[in-house]
Amino acid sequence: MSRAALLVLADGRFPAGGHAHSGGAEAAVKAGRVTGAASLEDFCRGRLHTAGLVSAALAAAAALGVDPVELDAAADARTPSPALRLAARRLGRQMLRAARATWPSGELDAVAREFPKGAHQPVVLGLAARAAGLGADDAAYCAVYESVSGPASATVRLLSLDPFDATGVLARLAPELDRVADRAVEVARGVVDAGVDVLPAASAPLLEIGAEVHAGWGVRLFAS
Repeated sequence: MSRAALLVLADGRFPAGGHAHSGGAEAAVKAGRVTGAASLEDFCRGRLHTAGLVSAALAAAAALGVDPVELDAAADARTPSPALRLAARRLGRQMLRAARATWPSGELDAVAREFPKGAHQPVVLGLAARAAGLGADDAAYCAVYESVSGPASATVRLLSLDPFDATGVLARLAPELDRVADRAVEVARGVVDAGVDVLPAASAPLLEIGAEVHAGWGVRLFAS
């Protein structure tokens, strides 16, 4: 296992398309729910324990070799918003393209054939980690970090927030990222024996509603 591969996969410069998405932050800023560092921290904490947990468990399960078709169906069932499902598949398609170029793999090729319009991004993330020789814990950490770093980075642009303040938010959340990643891996190991129904289905209604509102805007800075 190469820990350097984890740095490549988690690097914001990895061409997986995440820079074009705000993780719901743009809608939250427009609605007045995120106005500065303190409210950004609250937003990221909520996202971490809901969408972040679900994504991390899916990614960890994929890294453990659980059937990606079953995981993708489970991801669909846990994403009520059509706009978020579309965004997840677009991100998955871009992640798959980058991963196949970086770590060629028969499993990644098979997913590309099975999902020509893209599988859910967390599932592809877990498969990319697997192709890179990484483990379930690595995939989970990538997923939880993405769940908060994307909104934090987007808010810097949306509010002209001081980047030092945004980074401070991420640093303060670090212990919670550890706990959520550990929980996600524990659940993912249960999926191997008990099936995908044991995956978490933590709800974030405002993220879902905000995504649908955001999708209807004529002008927006981010794709989601």
